[in-house]
Amino acid sequence: MKDKKLDLIALASIPLVMTLGNSMLIPILPIIEKKIDITSFQSSLIITVYSIVAILLIPLAGYLSDKIGRKKVMIPSLIITGIGGLISAFAAWKMADPFMVILIGRFLQGIGASGAFPVVIPTVGDMFDDEKDVSAGLGIIETSNTFGKVLSPIIGAALAIFIWYLPFLFIPIFSAISVLLVMLLVKPPKEDDEEEKQTFKSFLQLIKKVFHDNGKWLISTFIIGCINMFVLFGFLFHFSTLLEKDYQMEGIIKGSILAIPLLFLCIASYVAGKKIGKSKIVMKWVILIGNLIGGVPLLFIKPDVTMMYISIMLSIAGIGIGISLPTLDALITEGVKKDVRGTVTSLYSSMRFLGVAAGPPIIAIFIEKNPDWMYYFLAGLSAIAILISFFAIKPSAEESSQS
Repeated sequence: MKDKKLDLIALASIPLVMTLGNSMLIPILPIIEKKIDITSFQSSLIITVYSIVAILLIPLAGYLSDKIGRKKVMIPSLIITGIGGLISAFAAWKMADPFMVILIGRFLQGIGASGAFPVVIPTVGDMFDDEKDVSAGLGIIETSNTFGKVLSPIIGAALAIFIWYLPFLFIPIFSAISVLLVMLLVKPPKEDDEEEKQTFKSFLQLIKKVFHDNGKWLISTFIIGCINMFVLFGFLFHFSTLLEKDYQMEGIIKGSILAIPLLFLCIASYVAGKKIGKSKIVMKWVILIGNLIGGVPLLFIKPDVTMMYISIMLSIAGIGIGISLPTLDALITEGVKKDVRGTVTSLYSSMRFLGVAAGPPIIAIFIEKNPDWMYYFLAGLSAIAILISFFAIKPSAEESSQS
């Protein structure tokens, strides 16, 4: 683990950059609407286009990372992300009607995102032989991802104070730093010659065998990952709306309050990654308990609660999700063989992105139509994740199949 510290720091920069590149735009969407005269639906497309493109291309990036190598996918992806940010920034700076060109830049960022963070997870799995080290490494990656979410609303709001399109311009700067770190510091294991010569047909047969042998628990973890991200981004969207409309919080103050539940999630991810070890039986129960902690506080959030009360409840829920996410990463990464790890973990990442993309619009419908039932709905999803953890994840059978 000590020998790979610099590799992990470089890899951890990728989820940090990807999260900042997307989430720091969320608090400035109302400013963008005013500056370029677009509707709230049009501004939401700036986030949605990025997510949809990433969802569609992540499996391809996972396959390519298995086929040609992790760094050969990650570095070009980070460069494409930076180019996308430059295009959006230039359009916002120079064009009278920049909306469509901003979307083109975001489309490119989505392409870059598909081959960056999702490929980090299998790369960490490749770096270590000891499963305990894999778990600890993935905990650091998940912590970096969450830390990006903590910083992004604050940084986005702070940059927009100077120039409203400055967050777009910082995306290529962050991407360039990450490219340099990955190029110089990440030393993935050498690929086996046999793996290099693997045909697409034999690869598909191998994937089919993996899902035939382990499909039940793999698909279960995919669904739980999707639910975790749906619940997280669903309640963050509502909390953000509440802070602005009911409590008149804006800018850096709003971003700082919104970051509180994410800070607890970040700490929980780091601790869970260090402590879960390599027992898949322990992982099953950690995922279950994490979703229990994540779901129960949501039952106690009512429409007329104070800002402090809802912040405390969401922070507790954040701890639960923070415990669950790195454990899911470790279970999947350690549960499949190296030559299909990129593809399998990329499918899992696609499901996480799906949760991110679906959470806010569905919660927006609840806010408009039936806000009283919104948190019961989110708690119900956590209950489904608990049931799936208990009945569908069978570590003993999975462990025997891997030995």
